[in-house]
Amino acid sequence: MTNDAQIALITGATSGLGKATALALTTSGYTVILVARNRERGEAVRQELVAASGNPHVKLLLADLASQGSIRQLAADFHAQHRRLDLLINNAGNSFTTRQVSPDGIELSLAVNHLAPFLLTHLLLPTLRASARARIVNVGTRLNTAMHLDDLQWEKRRYQGLSAYAQSKLGNLHFTLELAERLAGSGVTVNCVHPGVFRSNLGSSGGPQPAWITLMTTLAQPFLTPPEKAAERVLHVATAPELAGVSGRYYGDRVELAPPPQVLDAAARRRIWDLSAALVKLSLSGVPLASAE
Repeated sequence: MTNDAQIALITGATSGLGKATALALTTSGYTVILVARNRERGEAVRQELVAASGNPHVKLLLADLASQGSIRQLAADFHAQHRRLDLLINNAGNSFTTRQVSPDGIELSLAVNHLAPFLLTHLLLPTLRASARARIVNVGTRLNTAMHLDDLQWEKRRYQGLSAYAQSKLGNLHFTLELAERLAGSGVTVNCVHPGVFRSNLGSSGGPQPAWITLMTTLAQPFLTPPEKAAERVLHVATAPELAGVSGRYYGDRVELAPPPQVLDAAARRRIWDLSAALVKLSLSGVPLASAE
């Protein structure tokens, strides 16, 4: 292992899928940057991964992905330490039982699950472009078939936590296909992966759950796929040699999946792109369509 090893940054890396993915990458010799909200917990996981893998090149950066200011500081902290990024895995996600808003006044599922990877990816794109054959992997879901473009923040509808989570994570798939089109020919690929249903603590920090949901979740946990198995899907998209140069695809367990019809609608993708850019205060000209370059 050397300091010139490939560099990977993973959000949501202190538990579940993110932690399992980070361990596999550190074991493979990557320099891995863990993004965590809590320093103490993040440092404990960092030390655990170093001990388990024998790889000392595991680093920690802090960010609250609900806060755009914190995400911008995360990108600044990364750029202060690194001039290269070979792999970005946008894994973090959460669900909430009641409608809450972020420090920026945005519905929290949308802020954490969709806008955070949208903003972070944009801020890291110059470094990704400068790194030979870099990959972006977005972790998505198959729980929803459409995003409500006229009510992305659940201001008009009765709030439903699972539906809000599903809609926001579906945004990752819209983002993946649109970004792939805009990055064509750049050397940077972006793909989305559905990790399946696996044991996780999703929603544990999103507020108290109804008793029946807590009971069902507890009973189901032993029968769900372990996060290490789910991580194999992410790692395939992130590292498989045969996927070098492949972009704008949606994968399950080493199999390409068909996106929902709305995701294939170029006009819908671009509208979601424009709405997202406005919500995170990004210039819409930052990543033009490849055909317009």
